[in-house]
Amino acid sequence: MMSQQVETPHSRIAATYKAREVEGALDVYFYRPLGFRLAEFFAHLKMTPAGVSLLAGLCGVIAGHLYFYRNLGINIAGMVLHVCANALDNADGQLARLTHQESRKGRIIDSVADHLVFASVYIHLTLRCAFSGASPAIWLLALGAAISHALQGAAADYYRTAFIYFAGRAGNGIDSSSALRSDYRKLSWGQRTWDKLLLALYLNFTLQQEMLAPRLKKLGETASAVFHGQIPGWLEKRYRDAAGHMLKWWRLLMTNTRMLVLFLLLFLGQPVYYFWFELIPLNVLFVYLIVRQEKMAESLLEAVEDSKHPA
Repeated sequence: MMSQQVETPHSRIAATYKAREVEGALDVYFYRPLGFRLAEFFAHLKMTPAGVSLLAGLCGVIAGHLYFYRNLGINIAGMVLHVCANALDNADGQLARLTHQESRKGRIIDSVADHLVFASVYIHLTLRCAFSGASPAIWLLALGAAISHALQGAAADYYRTAFIYFAGRAGNGIDSSSALRSDYRKLSWGQRTWDKLLLALYLNFTLQQEMLAPRLKKLGETASAVFHGQIPGWLEKRYRDAAGHMLKWWRLLMTNTRMLVLFLLLFLGQPVYYFWFELIPLNVLFVYLIVRQEKMAESLLEAVEDSKHPA
């Protein structure tokens, strides 16, 4: 009886995960439990997931501004707000799954909010360095880091979504640019301006992902056509075995790693090295993972093609 009482809260939280395998330790033991409590609170207030996403974006944008100041106390206030923003960013998805309000529009708003947060961080860190007497080249350094960040985040999100799709939760599939473009053309700028703008941003994001992972895109399209969205057990196992061990490396390209490194450098008073961290070690890891994952996708694509013509 006691064990059942202990397991129940954990199982309720676990039900709001995207998938346990794609969650990092910091997510599982801190952000997800906190996000679940916040999701319950927002559900009681009848707040929408999109509203929580916007609140997360606001906290993150303010946090980025507070990193502009060369005052550790103000920077720490920014770090606290940044953690709050990340907790709320977890809570919006958990709220959507808890209240069965998952939607593409919600995912788009969440993605836009995430981009605004790190745009604020990059802009204010660059201004901080510029006002501290850094060379004008700091703008090029920051731009290169920001572009790297965008590409790394897009690829990491794509591979995480693919893992969820192929490893047992095939429900929604993987968004494709062709389907999104068709939906985009159906919307009118005059009548549904906001929806069309959001879909344009999401279409651009999806095109970036497909550009970075063409073989994975082909694998997703072929598997969907051959198996009609129901991934067979053999493919699920092969995908899990081939891609599962790489998830821990993809997680290094997600938000938590960047936040921890940024906080450390702010404590040291050397935020400029955040740009170098983005440009060198994270890009090296990024290229390595892209190559590995694309080779894996090509191998699995051959297996899927062969399954269409059994001996």
